[in-house]
Amino acid sequence: MRQVDHFLAESAGGGGGSGRTHQVWNPSTGEVQAEVALGDAALLDRAVAAARAVQPEWAATNPQKRARVMFRFKELIEANMDDLARLLSAEHGKVIDDAKGDIQRGLEVIEYACGIPQALKGEYTLGAGPGIDVYSMRVPLGIGAGITPFNFPAMIPMWMFGMAIAAGNAFILKPSERDPSVPVRLAELFRDAGAPEGLLQVVHGDKEMVDAILDHPDIAAVSFVGSSDIAHYVYKRGVAAGKRVQAMGGAKNHGIVMPDADLDQVVNDLAGAAFGSAGERCMALPVVVPVGEVTANALREKLIPAIHALRVGVSTDRDAHYGPVVTPEHKARVEGWIDTAEQEGAEVVIDGRGFSLQGHEKGFFIGPTLLDRVTTDMTSYQEEIFGPVLQIVRAQDFEEAVRLPSQHQYGNGVAIFTRNGHAAREFASRVNVGMVGINVPIPVPVAYHSFGGWKRSAFGDTNQYGTEGLKFWTKVKTVTQRWPDGGGDGSNAFIIPTMG
Repeated sequence: MRQVDHFLAESAGGGGGSGRTHQVWNPSTGEVQAEVALGDAALLDRAVAAARAVQPEWAATNPQKRARVMFRFKELIEANMDDLARLLSAEHGKVIDDAKGDIQRGLEVIEYACGIPQALKGEYTLGAGPGIDVYSMRVPLGIGAGITPFNFPAMIPMWMFGMAIAAGNAFILKPSERDPSVPVRLAELFRDAGAPEGLLQVVHGDKEMVDAILDHPDIAAVSFVGSSDIAHYVYKRGVAAGKRVQAMGGAKNHGIVMPDADLDQVVNDLAGAAFGSAGERCMALPVVVPVGEVTANALREKLIPAIHALRVGVSTDRDAHYGPVVTPEHKARVEGWIDTAEQEGAEVVIDGRGFSLQGHEKGFFIGPTLLDRVTTDMTSYQEEIFGPVLQIVRAQDFEEAVRLPSQHQYGNGVAIFTRNGHAAREFASRVNVGMVGINVPIPVPVAYHSFGGWKRSAFGDTNQYGTEGLKFWTKVKTVTQRWPDGGGDGSNAFIIPTMG
């Protein structure tokens, strides 16, 4: 059986740390395809020591040279795109096109990091006082760490380590143990791009490793993406240990459909936003909110045939719209949420439970599911399902449509579909959610903006990537300087030193 080990600097030594392992499934076949070594605090200590040894020299490397490593890394990712996508699909289950999208969105942040010389420019005030100038600079924190989820094993690690390393930090990545191979491959390619040994290391583990990272005195900052309960735990424990922490949590993104919306376009958008990547995305659109009964009935009528037309297939099926979910436990969890919704009174319009793909009956497949008449008191509405399930929550008017996402415990993303500019502007201004799409179903900002939700979708004050990411991975040093006019003898003579 294939083994997935840690990626450590040579000075950190080999070995798997705890001796414990975790199974890595092939979601399309339902078979175990690999085992990943789980590390412990002692292994982390070795990784931190290697990072500590290399980071000062990297921080002293001028930004242009750091950017050149990022450029070479970008080229290597592009050259290895097909192999990376196949590896990602085999462990996660998402289809090849989704896997390439995962890699590409991470690569866009690497492209932004290639501009680090410009991004790191500080501020300068000439003549802040008599003969006094003031300037600021952004300096690295030292060693950063990232704890990333299973659903984007390429994109989210690159969001984190791209910005952190370009800014002058060393980085230790702990990816999900469910699909660990792509993060290791990214670290190998980063080394091949010319990064010093130990600058980017990958350690695998479960809660034991997470706690070791949060408690380690030499790790200055931690970035996390995962469920909200764990995000809150990471934030509290990391801050208590004196670290800078950004912890992104769960989501329940709403899509508001106004009566004037282009329903054909809405249905097309929902097919991808709700069911793409089997709904295993924190920016998926699992709740659609049609405004008015006429809109709701018309939308439902168009959704049913569109959802029936979705093709579920193995991750390598080029014609499939989405593949299996990541593990058997996650399949059971999602189907349990459908059970709960039905018990709570939701109408199961299209039922994906018990879906079986011919020839792959052991795979972790769930058919696309449509639930109608969902109400806000249902736990299936209040909590994140994270699967190929679309819920219809009917709103009577615009005010209710604004109120629903604004009052939900999560505040990651929201979208509104309308032809009315005033309605869109009013909605974007008033809704209590961190990222808003206007006729855009998945409003993930481009790399030179930043990603981050509100409420229980994010803990901490700084967002991912872009200028916000740069602020997170650096601290400001401000210098106030004055040079005397004289030559040191008490005179006011203006003397320019000469050679000889």
